[in-house]
Amino acid sequence: MTETLDVIARRFACRAFTGQPVPHDTVRAIAEAGLCAPSAVNRQPWRLILVEDKAVIDSIGEVGLAALKEQDSASYDRIIGRGGKLMYDAPAMIVLAEQPQEGAFSADLDLGILASHVALAATSLGVDNCIAALPVIALKGPEGVDRARALGVPDGFVPTLVVLLGYGAGPGTPHEPDPAKIIG
Repeated sequence: MTETLDVIARRFACRAFTGQPVPHDTVRAIAEAGLCAPSAVNRQPWRLILVEDKAVIDSIGEVGLAALKEQDSASYDRIIGRGGKLMYDAPAMIVLAEQPQEGAFSADLDLGILASHVALAATSLGVDNCIAALPVIALKGPEGVDRARALGVPDGFVPTLVVLLGYGAGPGTPHEPDPAKIIG
């Protein structure tokens, strides 16, 4: 197996971090790897916002969890069942913000590809990670927009996903691939 295929096979969604900080240079290298992601007609409709203040991350998690309780009780119950923390004690995260696109190309697909690049780069550098959409609930709405601006999300960009970064509190288990899903 090649190194790339090994990283892909090892990656898992970490939902329990130790809280140990990730060095800034490592977070920056992970974000820079994301910049290599392809996008439709090379528009690169994104910004990557590095957040390395655990208190800020925890605050976003608390606000997001409260909003989730009001808006989506099933997702709220699932998070509570996993320990009750939306950010899983992550000490760092990268907010992926998209610039909404007009026309045939949606930025959503581009952001998904970007998130995958960021997550695989993190895994290759020994940093556990979790791609998450639920935390952005705290960055939407009138108060959320102010929170997003305080993080550095530029005007005209919408937070779409976050990639939580840190070191896992225990061994992670990648999901079991199902070869039956390949046709041909």
